[in-house]
Amino acid sequence: MSTATYNLGDIRFSQTELRDLAAAWVALGIAFTLFLNPGHLQALQYGQLDSAALGRSFALSMITVGGGFLLHELAHKVAAIRFGQIAEFRADYGMLGLAIVAALAGFLFAAPGAVHHRGYITNRENGIIALAGPLTNVALAALFFPVWFLFDGFLGSVGSLGVIINVLLAGFNMIPFGPLDGKTVLRWNKLVFAAVFVPTVGLGVLLLFNGLF
Repeated sequence: MSTATYNLGDIRFSQTELRDLAAAWVALGIAFTLFLNPGHLQALQYGQLDSAALGRSFALSMITVGGGFLLHELAHKVAAIRFGQIAEFRADYGMLGLAIVAALAGFLFAAPGAVHHRGYITNRENGIIALAGPLTNVALAALFFPVWFLFDGFLGSVGSLGVIINVLLAGFNMIPFGPLDGKTVLRWNKLVFAAVFVPTVGLGVLLLFNGLF
């Protein structure tokens, strides 16, 4: 663990953690830019790349996808620290590379890393820490929603993709499988799990089946 630390209020970040967060943010921005806009890669092959359009696509991905991921992980960290845990994000560089390769092949895949925390904790506290990430995505979707309908152009695109991405992030992470948040929440409280799982997954499926993503 790096000895250099930076404080944001009472939340401490190590130099290694900030590097990992930045790497994951940029890698996801690249991956989703390629996935959502395969025409950029084709244009590059023919020497016809529009750098302005590429920059716009990358900025859109960084704000919506990267922002949704970053704040999801920071919510886990803040919640863990509130319960007296030592918590840091660690990127999975192999998975970040795989996300970019998958995007080049036309597939959507993102498992950028996770917040690891240690210290004594109850089942309830662990459930709340897990729930903090998906609920943050729900809150972000709610913030992006009026932007979607009030603005056109780039801001309108930020709003629509911000809603869609954050709903999907919330729903996906609430699946009670493997290392996903839903498994921890379900183990803590079945009613709380159902109250978050049903609307987030249901809305996510609705968005997918209506071709909005």
